[in-house]
Amino acid sequence: MRFTTLQLGIKSLMLHKLRSLLTMLGVILGVGSVISMLAIGEGSKREALERIRQLGAANVIIRSVKPTQKNSEDEGAKEQTSSRVLEYGLRYEDLDFLMETLPTVKRAVPITLVRKRAQAVHRALPNARILGTTPDYFEIKNLRLRRGRMLTLPDMERGRNVAVLSAGAAQHLFNFEDPLGKTVRLGTMVFRVVGVLHPQGSGNAVPGAMGSQDFNKDVYIPLSAARSRFGELKMIVSAGSFNFERNQLSEITLTVFNQNLVSQTAAMARKILKENHPRSNDIEVQVPLELLQQAEEEKRIWNLVLGSIAGISLLVGGIGIMNIMLATVTERTREIGIRRALGARQWDITIQFLIESVLLSAAGGILGIIFGVSVPLCVTYFSEIESHIQWWSMPMTFIISVGVGVLFGVYPARRAALMDPITALRHE
Repeated sequence: MRFTTLQLGIKSLMLHKLRSLLTMLGVILGVGSVISMLAIGEGSKREALERIRQLGAANVIIRSVKPTQKNSEDEGAKEQTSSRVLEYGLRYEDLDFLMETLPTVKRAVPITLVRKRAQAVHRALPNARILGTTPDYFEIKNLRLRRGRMLTLPDMERGRNVAVLSAGAAQHLFNFEDPLGKTVRLGTMVFRVVGVLHPQGSGNAVPGAMGSQDFNKDVYIPLSAARSRFGELKMIVSAGSFNFERNQLSEITLTVFNQNLVSQTAAMARKILKENHPRSNDIEVQVPLELLQQAEEEKRIWNLVLGSIAGISLLVGGIGIMNIMLATVTERTREIGIRRALGARQWDITIQFLIESVLLSAAGGILGIIFGVSVPLCVTYFSEIESHIQWWSMPMTFIISVGVGVLFGVYPARRAALMDPITALRHE
């Protein structure tokens, strides 16, 4: 009996294919939007969280920030107008003072940023980012070696002209050639390539690094070599005039022994640096652990927002099903009267129309899953936006879509079942 009722329901829906498809469209879009929005949102959130984790949950990042022109004129005019040299940011004495004062710090990794033209044979990177740093930098930034070696302590102590290239820089400068052992000219200085790194993630900028750093386009050299070869004074040319800037260190990354002491260490570092930098607008302290906690909280809120939007979409689809089923009941009034006259019970009529409603929502749910999986895959294929399909979202949305069919199909089904058989038979 139940199988026969199911057959009748399918036959009834197939008699009006276009109307059934349009009715399912609301459920298809609702289910598809849930899966695709969750997939694209989860992909972008995972990428953002991974970039923050890449900075290290046990790290405190202190960066040099160039004061704005207005601030530099208002606060440092007396000191710097005569020399036309803008001095700002972290100094080597700050590094020593932090290590001596903060007992919770395991190590401190200094970084100086230099921009020079990088050239190898006939290929060049104009205004390349050259990072002078120590061997510990690669570990705290989770940079992996593909070929050759990393910078070493002897490189630091002797100030050797050696360089480690990121994957993007190696590809741009040497194309398909092996860069190991070859030389690259940085500005007017020649450096020997000793290592090449693996590509880092998708190459997107890392928040909190110097100028939203892209790890895939950097050249790394020993800090001592950067200091002795390129110095600390930089000439800035603009609008036909030139000025000088002096910035010793671009960034200092402090690694804390205990992750639970990161916030306290950051607070102490801010206090220490405030005493050494009275203007306090040329230093920025950033805590990746706080960014990570904030991003995870935003992720939970974002999931709630997506769920609300998806719920509204499914609600609209459910209203569409109810509307069509009510119209169907009106069209099939005479059929209902005949079935009742032949002995069908109210429950049989209710089940018949409820099955049709569930068939519409279930079919819409299946097509919506296909649509929802296809959208993020196409987005990832045709763009650089990462997506991560939440597999649990497919059975969840299907169950919800069937539930919507039941919920919005009950009223039309009961209305059909409660019809008076004699009145229904007289209906034209």
